[in-house]
Amino acid sequence: MQSLAAIIHAQPPTVVIADEHKLLVEGVRKILEPEFRVVGCVNDGRELLATAIGNCPDVILIDISMPLLNGIDAVRRLRQSGCNSKLVILTMHADPEFVSESFDAGANGFLLKHCDPEEVLTALREVILGRRYVVSQLADVMLEGHRGRMKDSTPSVRLTAREREVLQLLAEGMSVKEAAAALGLSPRTIEFHRYNLAAKLGLKTVAELARYAVKHGIVAP
Repeated sequence: MQSLAAIIHAQPPTVVIADEHKLLVEGVRKILEPEFRVVGCVNDGRELLATAIGNCPDVILIDISMPLLNGIDAVRRLRQSGCNSKLVILTMHADPEFVSESFDAGANGFLLKHCDPEEVLTALREVILGRRYVVSQLADVMLEGHRGRMKDSTPSVRLTAREREVLQLLAEGMSVKEAAAALGLSPRTIEFHRYNLAAKLGLKTVAELARYAVKHGIVAP
């Protein structure tokens, strides 16, 4: 069987891996080589933006629960920047809601960290060929979850991109001043966003906000 590299590229397709767990990154690297060429590994969402926007690899594998900027919001930012890389979520969150959010943000594929290594290769081949891919374990569950959401008339809470950024940093334990410095904003602006978050979500304390962030995959447990 002819390799994907022979079909599409003179050289193997390039991949960047975004995950804070070094052992997992090395494991994924071994799965991908030699069919793909890993050209970068990053540990958090903001480092991913800096690396990917300038280099534009063929594929980026992205964990959802990354420090400083979670994977789904990183996908949104990459798409807004005009990044044309194929974006594949690789996560432990086996929830159809995360699948839907990922594709809404602009992802091309969704994988689970415990899926078979051959499925990782299959997913990357599929997205490079212009197709979407959902891990087989979740494909049917996602369809049922979508049907359930269509029947549910309860409106979901929509946070702005800035509110999600502020929520993540506060949930990760940053103070208002530290979050302000990280985002280049004033402490007063961070307080404003924290007030809006509390009002929208009905959560009064930072601990409650943190639990919400964990539940929705914005920060790691």
